[in-house]
Amino acid sequence: MKRLAIIPARGGSKRIPRKNLRDFCGKPMISHVLDTAAKSNLFNVIHVSTDDNEISSVATQYGFPPDFARPEFLADDVTPIMPVLRYVVEEYAKRDQKFDEIWLIMACAPLITENDLVQAAKLFGKSDKRKALLAVSEYQAPIEWAFSRSEDGTLIPEQSGMFAVRSQDLEKKYFDAGSFAAFFPERITNSTGAGSDEGFVGFVLPKGSAIDIDEEQDWKQAEAIFLARSERLDRNSRD
Repeated sequence: MKRLAIIPARGGSKRIPRKNLRDFCGKPMISHVLDTAAKSNLFNVIHVSTDDNEISSVATQYGFPPDFARPEFLADDVTPIMPVLRYVVEEYAKRDQKFDEIWLIMACAPLITENDLVQAAKLFGKSDKRKALLAVSEYQAPIEWAFSRSEDGTLIPEQSGMFAVRSQDLEKKYFDAGSFAAFFPERITNSTGAGSDEGFVGFVLPKGSAIDIDEEQDWKQAEAIFLARSERLDRNSRD
């Protein structure tokens, strides 16, 4: 089984500037994901897909020099992820390197562990070859209780009357954790546009591991969880 891990890392992040390189608990953010991917021992190649020389330099410093750069036309704010994956797969094919599984691991997912990846690989190995795998997490509250909010602050229920239904009587719902996904190559090479959101098997991450870091509050929360987890592991190793 040959696996390729692709870690997309544009240089032009807007909401948290340079977030792929920003210090997260003592190291550049992207280095945590590189370390986790390496420790999983799943991947024959770990490729950082970037248009940015500094990100490429940091990836090289941590032992993963990119084999090629991401072209500028795939590095803007509106390019979906699937064309980026397809470009990487096709570039490796030109180098006579083909893979059985293609994994997407997000650069700003420092809370995933190597065990998450290993267990997800086991689940993916049992799945229908036509399906991909997506890391998901459970919504903290039933989505049936969701509101929209008007300009004057009025709350408008998305599904009126659902407050009468107990949470334990509602089916659990899940969201994309923004952490990782796995594909068979054909799904990527045959994809068009942004790809489809259907045909996935879900690997459920704990809620504390599924923080999509897009704002400063997300960053602080993720750091607090990461530090608390590290301290707990250190205590356990000393006991």
